[in-house]
Amino acid sequence: MRELLRSPPGVAGGLLLLVVGTAMLVGPLLAPFDPQVFHPRARLQGPSLVHLLGTDQFGRDLLSRLLHGARSTIAFGLGATLLGVLAGSAIGVSAGVIGGWIDSVIMRVLDGLLAVPDLLFTLLIVTVLGAGIGHAMLAVAVAFTPGMARIARSAVLSIRTREYVLAAIARGESWAWIIGREVIPNAVGPIVVEATIRVSFAVMIGATLGFLGLGAQPPSTEWGLMIAEARQFMFRNPWCVAVPGVAIALAALGFNLFGDALRDSFDPRRRQR
Repeated sequence: MRELLRSPPGVAGGLLLLVVGTAMLVGPLLAPFDPQVFHPRARLQGPSLVHLLGTDQFGRDLLSRLLHGARSTIAFGLGATLLGVLAGSAIGVSAGVIGGWIDSVIMRVLDGLLAVPDLLFTLLIVTVLGAGIGHAMLAVAVAFTPGMARIARSAVLSIRTREYVLAAIARGESWAWIIGREVIPNAVGPIVVEATIRVSFAVMIGATLGFLGLGAQPPSTEWGLMIAEARQFMFRNPWCVAVPGVAIALAALGFNLFGDALRDSFDPRRRQR
């Protein structure tokens, strides 16, 4: 924590995540208006004392919709990343510990999946499963699984030849005990760092799916869907597109900066530089 507080990217990322986290947890309580109520006389207005960030094409308050949408947008990124991390870590740790031809087969399959870009892979899965935020979250998790499996396997390969692991094997400990007590606790650092950075990609992919109509569905206040609904009115009131767009960018930037600082704090050589 000391190293994170000394790092300007860590401080900047932490402050952005604090704002995003506050909006996610208590945003609906802070919203000045109901995000779904129409105000026809206040359509497509810019920022004012009444509507601090302006209104959309139906006269709905953008600040209220932004605060309500933070929960679904950020929760999507966190949930999809968590599922991908759990699945990928299980595969990577198993492959790294077992080794041999099983490891080779698993990694060749993962190499083939890694050749497909995450967004394209996600679109293919959502097209098969159907639109919806649940299917979109599952698709992002599946797309993240190969990369997380490779990270976990690399961490395990660097650990399984360490003296404490060899000592546990020599003592006759079971593989379940060795994995749970020796391997996973020492491999969790790189996995946590990679997961933190991937949350930003999950948020952006989720917003992209919402924009394309494959993720969150109306009347959701998810930020990507907000952009999709207001894009045809952006020349009359650019705020209705700029507000959720900037929110997505700041959320992704916060996770990226914090992840980079976290990676530097785990790596002494980076920290010295």
